[in-house]
Amino acid sequence: MGDPTTDFAAMLTLEPHGPDVWVGTGPRYPWGGLYGGQIVAQALRAAAHTVEPEYRVHSLHAYFIRRGDASEPVRYEVDRVRNGRSFITRTVTARQAVGAILSMSASFQIDEDAPEVQTAELPEAPAPSELVQDSWSSMFDRATVPVTELAGRSRGWLKINADLGDDPVLHACALAYMSDDYPTDAVAALHPDRPGPDARPEDHPFVAYSLDHAMWFHRPVRAEEWHLTGMICHGIIASRGLTVGHVFTEEGIHVASVSQEVLLRANRKR
Repeated sequence: MGDPTTDFAAMLTLEPHGPDVWVGTGPRYPWGGLYGGQIVAQALRAAAHTVEPEYRVHSLHAYFIRRGDASEPVRYEVDRVRNGRSFITRTVTARQAVGAILSMSASFQIDEDAPEVQTAELPEAPAPSELVQDSWSSMFDRATVPVTELAGRSRGWLKINADLGDDPVLHACALAYMSDDYPTDAVAALHPDRPGPDARPEDHPFVAYSLDHAMWFHRPVRAEEWHLTGMICHGIIASRGLTVGHVFTEEGIHVASVSQEVLLRANRKR
C-alpha cells in the first residue's frame, strides 16, 4: 500500500476497528486542519463497506461539526439505518479526540432500467489542456476556468491522480473528495469585499469554512478522467453562502450534482 498522505487509493484504504468501525488518515493541508473532502470521502468509503456491491452510491448529506486535526487519525462509526430492496441507508459519524467532527447520511441504490432525461448543459469552458494547472494538492489535478465577469460563479476541471481500477465506490469517493474544492470560490466571488484576481493569499479579506455538503451521483464516473464542475452561489445571508452546481464529463454528460453552504467571515488576522 502507498503512503496515505500522498496516494489517494492508500488514503481510502481504511483500517477496521471493530464492528462497523474504520479508521483513516490523510495528509497535512496547507491551511492546517483537515480538508472536508477527505472526511466526506472516507466516511462514504466506510459506509460502503457495509453495503453489498450491487448497490451503487446514490447520494450523501454531510454536516461539518468541528475542524479536524491532521495530526491524528479519524474514526468512522457506521450505523446500518435501513436495508431495503432498492435502497440502503447508512449514517456515519467521524470522530477524533475532540469529539464528532462530521455527521453524514449516505444512500445506495440498485440501478433500475428506466428512461433517462438530461436538461443540465455543460457550461462554456476551454479544454483543460488550454488552462493553467493550479492544484494545491498532489491528490488531484485542477484547471480553473476564469469567470471573473460572472459574480458568484466558479468553474474548473478536476481529475484524481491515482489508478482507481474498476471499483465504482472508489471513483465515487474520489469525486466526493474533489467536490469540496470549488464551492468556496463561488461564495467568495459573490462577496462585496472579494479581492481582485491578482490579490495575494495573505491579503484575502475573509476566511471560509464548509458548513454542510450534499451530493447526488446520477451516473457512474471515472474520476481519473477530467470532469468540469460549475458552481453558482445563490446568496449570502448571516455570513452563509449557498452554492449549487453540476459535474460533467468532457463530453457533456451530467454525472453528479453538488450543494454546499459556506461560512464566510472577516479575516481578523488581516
